[in-house]
Amino acid sequence: MSDIHDQLQSLLEKNRGILRLSPAWVARDFIPPGKRLGLPVSQYNLGDRGGICERWLSSTTPADNRVSVENEGLSFIHENGDAQFSLKEALATAPELIMGSEYARDHADLQRLPKIFDYAERLPYHIHQMEEHAQLVGCSSKEEAYYFPEDVPMGGSPDTYFGVHPYISERKQYDILLDHLVQWKDESILKHARAFRQLADDGFHVPAGTLHAPGSALTIELQEASDVFAMLQAKVSGIPISKDLLYKDVRPEDQRDKGENYILELINWGINGDPYFYENRHTPPIPVIGSEQEGGLEYWIFYNTHKFSGKKLIVSPGCSYESRDSGVYSILAWRGKGLFEGHPIAGQDFGNDELLVSHSTAMNGVKVENQGETDLIIYKFFGPGINADVPFLERYTT
Repeated sequence: MSDIHDQLQSLLEKNRGILRLSPAWVARDFIPPGKRLGLPVSQYNLGDRGGICERWLSSTTPADNRVSVENEGLSFIHENGDAQFSLKEALATAPELIMGSEYARDHADLQRLPKIFDYAERLPYHIHQMEEHAQLVGCSSKEEAYYFPEDVPMGGSPDTYFGVHPYISERKQYDILLDHLVQWKDESILKHARAFRQLADDGFHVPAGTLHAPGSALTIELQEASDVFAMLQAKVSGIPISKDLLYKDVRPEDQRDKGENYILELINWGINGDPYFYENRHTPPIPVIGSEQEGGLEYWIFYNTHKFSGKKLIVSPGCSYESRDSGVYSILAWRGKGLFEGHPIAGQDFGNDELLVSHSTAMNGVKVENQGETDLIIYKFFGPGINADVPFLERYTT
């Protein structure tokens, strides 16, 4: 551990408080990959493991898959192309060097997980457990949010089913979903939900306990650092979904004693039946107040919660931008090329598109330079409590 501490301190001093990260590719075996992540086509299919459907970013969360692979989902710090050690190990050894002493006292690690997910079909209708239920299986809750980038094909089913029709919650007719879970034969459970179109440069906020079936758009996601879920849909476009995934994060005794009825307890019926679900969860980009400079502008793209937040930075060709933030964050260079505090970055260049910015460097500020002929687009990801000024949607109620 002392060796990791010394290496980390040396890297941070040498690289002005910035760490370069390797991509963390994650396979899933329930829906085929959309093959829009930028890998060669031959690399997506992994046999019994399924296919590469996700890329996790600045991740300290191991993937929880049927076929277990060592370190899947974890990000590694690398220097000159060679992996040094995992970000999880670095934060366990010397969190104060990355997160700052004060933030490290109150947070076990970064406590958020950015990712890109890319599926050929709509995902099954599912939920992520709220904290009270996730803790029963030794996990944490999973609130999440989505942003749909502008320049990627949307796929064949670009709409997401959310929640349930309001009358189900208003009349407490929760058992209307039960027969679908017991029979486990088709996708007709979706008739009880409402679909919203996925549009480029748009997004949604999805609290834990919310039923949702994300559409086929390639999605930038930011979430709490957890991989818990329960699938409630038996088929997707004719593809069978194993019923084991209904109980993936359910205690054996709860499955034995309550069966499918237990899954209904995991649902936040108030949020799911909200007649103003769209108005209260739809999160289009919002300009960050005071961020406009001659060279660029920042937008909030992940907001409406204090559990995480995120921004999109756009720097114009030939221009530079002075970026200053309130704490540790990571970036993904999405499009364009340039320098980030002197470090080369380029979208879709997997050795040069992902960085972690330490607390002290974020506070002191970095210079972002666009060296290309198109906009340099960067996504910035923050953990809980870092951005006190994160905006919230106006609350609509009946």
